[in-house]
Amino acid sequence: MIVILHFDFLILNFLHRFNPEWALRLGLGLMYLYSGYDLFYNPQHWYGFMPKWLSRSITPIMSVESYLRLQGVGEFIIGLLFLAWFSGKLGVKIATVLATLEMALIVLVVGIDPITFRDIGLLGAASALLILSFQKNGESRQT
Repeated sequence: MIVILHFDFLILNFLHRFNPEWALRLGLGLMYLYSGYDLFYNPQHWYGFMPKWLSRSITPIMSVESYLRLQGVGEFIIGLLFLAWFSGKLGVKIATVLATLEMALIVLVVGIDPITFRDIGLLGAASALLILSFQKNGESRQT
């Protein structure tokens, strides 16, 4: 029993040293790097996730493939902003606003599909990081 309590204390002491913002930044950053890379280099993998009405709206301006590649570049940049320690608070704020808007639009506009559960989780993570990034000096609001 004492060994378990000591182990729990060590874990809590270790975790207490980390800001949860970094876990959110790491998770979202890696996800956006992966999706940005895949959108750019394999846009055909993403055709099935694009609503037909959006494809029809885009094709007079550019091909669906070009649109998906452009989205990939944008997502890759968002990923870099999340992961780059030197992007500062402004970089994180820009990335969280863009990620929150993108995930909210996907959930609201695309509708229910086989990966909606993932999008809801990403929206929650991006929203949490958005709230954290706009709080002053680590203050938290109690509800």
